[in-house]
Amino acid sequence: MSSDQVNVWLRDIALQYGYLGVFVVCFIGTLSIVIPIPYTVIIFMLGKWLDPALLALSAGTGAALGEFSGYVVGYLGRAVISDERKKKMEYMLKIFNRYGPLAIFLFALTPLPDDLLFIPLGIMRYNFIRAFIPCIAGKILMSFILALGGRFSITLIEMVFGGEENSLLTMLATSILLVLIIIAMLKIDWEKILLMRKKD
Repeated sequence: MSSDQVNVWLRDIALQYGYLGVFVVCFIGTLSIVIPIPYTVIIFMLGKWLDPALLALSAGTGAALGEFSGYVVGYLGRAVISDERKKKMEYMLKIFNRYGPLAIFLFALTPLPDDLLFIPLGIMRYNFIRAFIPCIAGKILMSFILALGGRFSITLIEMVFGGEENSLLTMLATSILLVLIIIAMLKIDWEKILLMRKKD
């Protein structure tokens, strides 16, 4: 099965089963550590038809649970690490206990590759709950931004370019807009915003 066929299959699941389908698609989409599955495109597209808040909740929960496949890989992989390396990781864990939740939230919120963070967290045996709460918060917020972007932009794009009769043009415009939203999510200094909010 090619990656295009997988994407069509996942989209069909989401469309057929609604919020439960979105949960499954986002879980599968983030479960894959090596092969990227663009589940964010499906959230963006479904924003037009489904309630953005419920869509974000189902998508964010599924994505957060799927991301923890990397954590499990790291957790099990610790067994093959030497005692000396484990000692060094204890120092790393102390640093991460202070700044970890913010880093996890930012990785979950943005399109950064989460496995780069979650596999080391599993190796360090970082507290699961302390990792999961900021992860699910970031994924739900990311999904909400994508769903709202889809809701407002797809309607506008269809008004400008037409609906079914100009589907290729609509798809192209939608894809460009999705890329711009993701770039904006990456460019915004989320840490700075969070620190400013704490001062207030």
